[in-house]
Amino acid sequence: MFQRILAVFENEEIFDEAITYTRELAIRMDSEVTLLMLVEMAFLDRSFLGSKRNSIMHLEERMGKAMTSLSVQFAREGISVSTALRIGDMAEELLKFLAGKPPFQALIWGSDRDLPESGQFRRGHWVGKVAGNLECPLLTVSNREQPLIHTD
Repeated sequence: MFQRILAVFENEEIFDEAITYTRELAIRMDSEVTLLMLVEMAFLDRSFLGSKRNSIMHLEERMGKAMTSLSVQFAREGISVSTALRIGDMAEELLKFLAGKPPFQALIWGSDRDLPESGQFRRGHWVGKVAGNLECPLLTVSNREQPLIHTD
């Protein structure tokens, strides 16, 4: 199994059709899958560390349950799956995550049918900041027959 797929989610938003597409693509490509949840959290504001710690603890609990449930769906199909949660600046956390892993063959946007509204994507959504640095295509599930490939 030399093929690797990364499904990326933001702020606890998981799009069911993206999960289905990721699972079906993994079967066709004989790939392993990594599910990465990125959550925006600023640490330089005036919040006390105790409140951040509490927020992170609850977030880890919720995401642990959600990711375990998703992992079971992949495991039933015989797909090797791993999960990760990164908290902070989403663009930076994605790039740090990718830098620490072998290359992926596909990255699937898993939080919505499409990337954030094209205007928003072009005007500064964090995905636009990293799209040019990806080593693989960024796929969205705009419909079941024809996923969109974003290479810019």
